[in-house]
Amino acid sequence: MKLHVSEEAATWYKNELDIEESAQIRFYVRYGGVGGNIPGFSLALKHDIPNEADALTKKEDITFFIESKDEWYFEGKDLNITLNKDTGEPEFTYA
Repeated sequence: MKLHVSEEAATWYKNELDIEESAQIRFYVRYGGVGGNIPGFSLALKHDIPNEADALTKKEDITFFIESKDEWYFEGKDLNITLNKDTGEPEFTYA
């Protein structure tokens, strides 16, 4: 699987999370929430350090990653994160 984060989405995270220097952001699977790839689960994020990253990308001096233990949620699909122009918030697509 691959992780793609658009420049606009990375800038949104940088501003919303008040990131002034380099940072590492992990996307992980949580039970509950709305939307997502598998009903009943959704993605959350937190500052973390990669341990066994399955997917990793760097934008706006932020390292975004997904650990291998959460790879099951994506069912072999890539995660694309873009900024929704209408809502002004990140949008996740699985392809």
